[in-house]
Parts: sequence; structure tokens; C-alpha cells
Amino acid sequence: MTNFDDPIERLIEYFRSLPGVGYKTAQRYAFSIIEGSRERAENFANAITEVKDKICLCSKCGNYTDKPLCDICQERDLKTVCVVKQPKDIIAMEKIKNFSGTYHVLFGTLSPLEGRGPNDIKIRELLKRVQEDKVKEVIMATDPDVEGDATALYIAKLLRPMGVKVTRLAQGISMGSNLEYADEATLSRAMEDRREIDD
Repeated sequence: MTNFDDPIERLIEYFRSLPGVGYKTAQRYAFSIIEGSRERAENFANAITEVKDKICLCSKCGNYTDKPLCDICQERDLKTVCVVKQPKDIIAMEKIKNFSGTYHVLFGTLSPLEGRGPNDIKIRELLKRVQEDKVKEVIMATDPDVEGDATALYIAKLLRPMGVKVTRLAQGISMGSNLEYADEATLSRAMEDRREIDD
């Protein structure tokens, strides 16, 4: 591995810290910045700073936004809530063009092995929303793995006494896969074929 001058190595290491970026790719990114114009480099740096300065979490659903309430929560049907693990899962679910409901981000799933219980994710906030917005259906769109299923079942048990219909995406999505990588057709079918969660 070639040793570059410190500023170049530092830039390469920052690119390497991004998910899925290896040394060779980080090196190409670094040289693209070096060989590009100063204006392009400054615009790139400003875009990163602006995101850190302006992007926050929607006060209702937890999605990334530059406003107190995201556009989805302002414009969509509040009676249907699709529950996801992380904000990036909203991007995946938005591939379904005909979904008119809103979202709720849990910021994790239940995982006793990792010491993550109900108080460590946004379940309390979901229950509050269900009451305040008189939600009729909660769609559990956590990943189809052991933790995602356990979280869906736990939330269903909490919501059922409140008279809320709780459904789960159909298993068109492979067990153990991540929602963010599912294609539009698979997600659409999974949403259409969702089923009510049983005990």
C-alpha cells in the first residue's frame, strides 16, 4: 500500500470510514477531489456541513428533515402508520408509489442479546401517536429476521387492546434480508399481501 502525504492519507481515511468503501475506492474519491476544481471541493465540503447543520429528526415520525415536521407527516393520512427500523427504510418503502400513510421510525429492534429492550427504541412514542392521531392500522415493516419479527409481535400485543389493526408485510421479502435492498415490485407485493399479526 502506497504511503501518500498526510493530507491525502487523511482524506482517504475519511472516505474509507464510509460504509462499503474500501481503500482503492477511497483513493479514487480522494484523487477526484484533488484533481477537481477548488470550487467543487468547497461545494462538496459545504454540502456536508449544511447537512450536519440543518438536518434533524421529524418530531412526529423520526424521519430526516430540515423542518420540525417532515413533508410526509404534513401531507399524508395519519390514520395508517408504517413502522420501520431506521430512517433509510422510509426511502425503501417510498418505492411503493401508492402508499398514502405515514411512518414511524423505531431506531432499532428488540435484541436481548445486545441488551436492547422496549425502552431503548421508540415504542412509547408510537403508542402516544396511535392515541393522539386515532390511528386505525399499524403496518410492521421491520426486517424479516428474528429481531424484526420479535419486535413486530411485541408491538402487536401492545396495540391490540387499543383496538388498532396491526399487520405485517407479507414474506415476499426473504427471511434475514434488509428492507433497504428490496426492489419496488417485491415491496409492493409485500404491502398488498400484508396480513394481520396473530399471537
